[in-house]
Amino acid sequence: MSQSARSNGFGRVLVVVYGVLAIAATGRSLVQIVRDFDAAPLAYSLSAAAALVYILATVALLKRGAGWRRVAVATIGFELVGVLAVGVLSLTAPELFGHPSVWSWFGMGYGFIPLILPIVGLWWVLRGSERNNNAH
Repeated sequence: MSQSARSNGFGRVLVVVYGVLAIAATGRSLVQIVRDFDAAPLAYSLSAAAALVYILATVALLKRGAGWRRVAVATIGFELVGVLAVGVLSLTAPELFGHPSVWSWFGMGYGFIPLILPIVGLWWVLRGSERNNNAH
């Protein structure tokens, strides 16, 4: 996917949404960890991990090249697995968490954006990869 495809239209919206979620998850996790880490260490650690994933995904979506595309796919794939696993566990074993994380209940606290975003992100990145492969 070319840099222009990422910086215009839908690609720009995707990067902005990832950036906003990165800021929101980072802020939330920092406040949770500083204020009351002992109350829910797993949930708050997962929120911090989600924040790091969103930051790396945002950077990977902005950068050019096959290496960054692989980072984007790996990061967004990890995000999808994480939100699905934490979503299921938060419903089936809520006692593990103590408090909600970004990915609890499939991202319900964030309007389910954490569930939808990696599906859309993977589609976008892989769609661009296919387009680039067909052009060569």
